[in-house]
Formats: sequence, structure tokens, C-alpha cells
Amino acid sequence: MAKIIEGDFSANTGKFSIVVARFNEFIVNGLLEGALDTLRRHGVPESNITVIKVPGAFELPLTVKKIARQGQYDAIIALGAVIRGATPHFDYVAGQCASGIASVSLDEDVPVIFGVLTTDSIEQAIERSGSKAGNKGADCAMTAMEMVSLYRSLE
Repeated sequence: MAKIIEGDFSANTGKFSIVVARFNEFIVNGLLEGALDTLRRHGVPESNITVIKVPGAFELPLTVKKIARQGQYDAIIALGAVIRGATPHFDYVAGQCASGIASVSLDEDVPVIFGVLTTDSIEQAIERSGSKAGNKGADCAMTAMEMVSLYRSLE
């Protein structure tokens, strides 16, 4: 039988950074609360969680990169919300944010979890930040714990 290596949710001794975009704060606050609640419920002490706020989603990649290079965290969770409007601004911000965070994830030796909502409407964002479609922030916290556990298994 093949050897299978996978993470679990036991990484409650890990150190987590949550980088949060303030733009669309009424949506992003729900994501942040979901992530914090999930980490706490899995036994991660408050002292192992650092929340860093940036102005908007466009500023997430550079901040995530700086944090990753410090080597202080076992995982970084990037949270934000980019909601489509009447101009092409959405396409530039959402695309550059996703591309930048993906680049950091590949270049640095730390799991970076992408929790930036990219929605067509405010209603869709509300649904994904703690309403009927769940909470993307909570999902990202689960992914972060699983990746920390997996990385520890691979050492």
C-alpha cells in the first residue's frame, strides 16, 4: 500500500499571521472573526496569532511577502474582499492581489492561504463572510492549520 502523508488540524502550537485588508471592512471583519474563532476553537493561543491590517487588497501581497521573509510564522492567512463595480478596477485589483499572493506562496518557505473574496456583488460577499454560504475566513484558518501540520510531517 502507498504511503500517504497529509496534514490534520492539530497544529495548535503553530504561529499564525492574519493579514487583513480594511477596504470593504464590513465584509472582511466577518472573515477575520471566522478565522480567529476557528483558530481559538482548535486551541491556538492568542499569543500565537498576530493580525496585521493593510489599507486594501492591493497591499496584501507586499505585506505578506515581508511577513513571510521574517520567518516568525508557520502560516500566513491573507483576507480581503474585492467586489465588482461598474469599472474595470475590480479586474486589476483582484488579479494583481491573487497573482502577488500566489507568487509569495511559491517563493517563500511558508504556507500562504488566499482568503480574498472576489465577488460580483455585495450579497455574494456577505454570503461568504459568515452567512448561508459559510465563512471563507474560517475555511482559511482550517487550511492554515492543516498545512502547518503537513509541513511538519515533511520535515
